Amino acid sequence: MTQTNSSIRLPIAILGGGSFGTAIANIIAANGHDTRQWMRSSERAAQCRQLGENPVYLPGVKLHQALQATSDLAQAVSGCRIVFVAIPSKSFRAVLRRVAPLLAAETMLISTTKGIEHDSFHLMSDILREETSGMRIGVLSGPNFAKEIVANHYTATVIASEDEALCLTIQKVLHSETFRIYSSSDVFGVELAGALKNIYAIVTGMAAALGSGQNTISLLITRALAEMMRFAEAMGADPMTFIGLAGVGDLILTCSSDLSRNYRVGYLVGKGKELEAAVAEIGQVAEGVNTIRLIKHKADEIGVYMPLVSAIYAILFQHRPIPEVIGELMSGAQTFDVAYSIKH
Repeated sequence: MTQTNSSIRLPIAILGGGSFGTAIANIIAANGHDTRQWMRSSERAAQCRQLGENPVYLPGVKLHQALQATSDLAQAVSGCRIVFVAIPSKSFRAVLRRVAPLLAAETMLISTTKGIEHDSFHLMSDILREETSGMRIGVLSGPNFAKEIVANHYTATVIASEDEALCLTIQKVLHSETFRIYSSSDVFGVELAGALKNIYAIVTGMAAALGSGQNTISLLITRALAEMMRFAEAMGADPMTFIGLAGVGDLILTCSSDLSRNYRVGYLVGKGKELEAAVAEIGQVAEGVNTIRLIKHKADEIGVYMPLVSAIYAILFQHRPIPEVIGELMSGAQTFDVAYSIKH
């Protein structure tokens, strides 16, 4: 069983050259571990080595000198019993198939991807289990903008796994003076929360583009949380997970800042851009665009009431006018505020 503390130097791989993978790799390297970050592009890996920064995703941020960028997958994971997978959902399975034969049994595989596989309802932990055998699985999710992590803003996240020793190990590997890691055993709930919140960042971005005030943003975030909890319960997750960092914490963050790619997509759509043009302008993966399709279809299939999801879907994919959809939302049935209560 892998154990770690500040005096033990471990070989650790991070698969993915995006902003969050880079931020996590930087923390691990600063904590004294043998840290390898795999990037698909050999040119980008070379550029990161030469400049000491990731100029595409975190320009101007100097990374720890011990962080090793490489495009050689075998070299990246050689000897590693802890591997973080920070790959967009559309490429996640393909990368796992490549790396699985290179991993030793009992390797800790930690997904940091907040999305759902395209054209299916597989979360990233499902893919980790399906594409590997004998591995120890966990997910990392929370209110974490990469730019703020590398700027040493006080930040917290959640490591979720049914493997308590894995949670303890990852807490030790990632903990720093400004980065705190809480644990959870609800892998499905934590991962589902990370995927769902991206949807609602799109609608708050639209609201901001239309000049809505804070009353409106508060309304959207609160009702979004109610939808998330209803859906989670119907899918078998613990709805109480959604009142923690991975749920409401990440929801508030993503719905309140233009550092969120999904928020920026919604903002551009609210300003009149077509969805495809908005996504192209962002230039990075906005997971919520794929997630909204999947959640809308699943909610319809299992009969979960999700009016905001239906509204966003109507705007993005049925090309209905935003004012018309808003009017329908505001004229809908007025129901109970809080669906959950604690009775003594």
